[in-house]
Amino acid sequence: MSTLLKKTGLTGVAVVASVLAFLTGAIMLGAYFPAIPKAGVIGPVLGGQFPFHLALLGFLGLALSIVAWHGGLRRWGATTTAITALATVAALVIAGVQFTAARKANADVSFGQIFSELGYPAVTPDRTETYATRDGEQLKADVYLPKEKINAPSVLLAHAGGFHVFDKSDLRGTGRWLAEHGVAVFAVDYRLARPDRPTWEQAPQDLVSALRWVETHAGRYGLDPSRISLGGMSAGGTLAMDTAYRLRNGTLHATDGPTPRPPASVVGFYPGTDVTDMWQRDVGGSREAAELFTGGTPQQFPERYREVSPTAQVRAGLQRTLLVVGDRDRSATPQSVSALADSLRAHGVDTTLEELPFAEHAFDDAYGSLTSQTSRQILLEFLAGSR
Repeated sequence: MSTLLKKTGLTGVAVVASVLAFLTGAIMLGAYFPAIPKAGVIGPVLGGQFPFHLALLGFLGLALSIVAWHGGLRRWGATTTAITALATVAALVIAGVQFTAARKANADVSFGQIFSELGYPAVTPDRTETYATRDGEQLKADVYLPKEKINAPSVLLAHAGGFHVFDKSDLRGTGRWLAEHGVAVFAVDYRLARPDRPTWEQAPQDLVSALRWVETHAGRYGLDPSRISLGGMSAGGTLAMDTAYRLRNGTLHATDGPTPRPPASVVGFYPGTDVTDMWQRDVGGSREAAELFTGGTPQQFPERYREVSPTAQVRAGLQRTLLVVGDRDRSATPQSVSALADSLRAHGVDTTLEELPFAEHAFDDAYGSLTSQTSRQILLEFLAGSR
């Protein structure tokens, strides 16, 4: 009976080791080789944001594999030992590369956050204000203020979500962290697209109204009016860049009052640079997002697609621009973001491009990850004028 229990227990250990070997091995394969079907989708997401956690799983799998091996399941144990050992080393290499990038960016890395902040932190804004009312909908801004409210730099941020989902609360971690480091943040909602309501005209107007509201209240919040930036993540980055560039080019004007001054600088975190390209490649629902936003296809509305694409707005004299993208991003590809940076530079625009290693789209969703900590530091230095 004891022999049977021993064999059963050993088999159970080997099964758990096999599961861990399969999971860590598949994730690491996808992280290093994104072209692999399925594994190449999930690998960069998990491997890029949680390499330390995966290394710990790998160590656990390695220990169990060694137990199975020495317990008599030699071939089985040897196989899982090899796989988990390779996966663990691969995860540690990612962690090392990302840590080096973080230190290069002057990020003060918190290892506590890496393990404790797996999602957005539970923080609240200092206040929430209504900046406009459109279509019977109150459009609000979450305000995060630094302690020193004297000539502070500020940024108005638009959230991600393919133009049709999510809201300003997704920016709470970034907003609070920037405020703690001296930058005022205004995280805004804008009208979201629906099947019966394309917002290719409305959403930019919402950002224009929000920008005017921030400029109007600059004195109240102790802002430096010459250092107000406009930025966003993913689709929010697309909106922010397109709006800022068109304001500077004089091709966008407020429809509900005075047109605000163009923002002093622009930020795009993993932005869609060309909405037509989003439609054509159709990655992660980007075709549906483009059609909801514009009301149709590029063949139906070529001018709409052109008007809302930052690539079409590139001219000499545009604002300082920060572009941040992951080198594993399948949606806002590093090639497309780099091409926009090259075009801006060719027109004499002061442009900073940062490409984060082993990072996928929305690399800052895991607030404590190395990629998230690195990107926040890059953003801070840009807004403060030191990058």
